[in-house]
Amino acid sequence: MNPFVHKTLVVELQAGDSDRFPVLAHLSYDPADPFAVTVVFSHDGRVLARWQLDREMVADGLLGPVGVGDVRLSPQARGAGRELRMEFLGEPRPDGGRHHAVVYAWAETVGEFLAETRRMVAPGQEDAGVDDFLADVLAGR
Repeated sequence: MNPFVHKTLVVELQAGDSDRFPVLAHLSYDPADPFAVTVVFSHDGRVLARWQLDREMVADGLLGPVGVGDVRLSPQARGAGRELRMEFLGEPRPDGGRHHAVVYAWAETVGEFLAETRRMVAPGQEDAGVDDFLADVLAGR
């Protein structure tokens, strides 16, 4: 059995006032880091950005707006389907603003990915290894 969940999908990126254009989003989940989902955005073989997101935040973003910091997620209707709108704020720009991008993914596809992660590690069954870490710290290791 593969200990990871991977899914590659075509999403649409909108940076600044530009029109949307397609890029790849590579979603991955590793049970060794059970609370996180990693998303790598790429175009023409070049990595544009890499973000690590809270798995439950992504799930909550499929149902309603979440996030107040650098990442904000919300569902959005588009035609007959629904999208997950992912807004990312990046590094500061010289003009004092921040880099800003919005990515749109089909909500159903993201939901299918999350269902696969939940089959691997159910919510509430995550083991973050905190007890082992604290034991090592207290033992001076």
